[in-house]
Amino acid sequence: MAKPRLTPTSAEQFCLSGPSETPDPNFNAYRKDLADVALAGRVIASHYAEPVDRKIAASTELRAGASEQASFIRQLKVGEIFAMLDESVGWAWGYAGKDRRVGYVPSHVLAG
Repeated sequence: MAKPRLTPTSAEQFCLSGPSETPDPNFNAYRKDLADVALAGRVIASHYAEPVDRKIAASTELRAGASEQASFIRQLKVGEIFAMLDESVGWAWGYAGKDRRVGYVPSHVLAG
């Protein structure tokens, strides 16, 4: 007769279960390396950041990547707010608009 096991294994003890829905990355700012702090607990990222609001100082295009050749998402007008989470090599990553559309804009179009 086998002895009953008294303690669960590590895999059993820390098993995650239940439904898991990944938020739409087009409207929720997260990447593997960085996510909006508002998504902590919903997505896993290396770092979390608080968005910094910047005004669009010159009409520009929100793009899917940090390049003029990246897919066009939408036009951003002067005075609109861009919630910036990251800035690197001339491009800022974050979201804009009431729908919180995620994308990249050239850094030089942003004002404090």
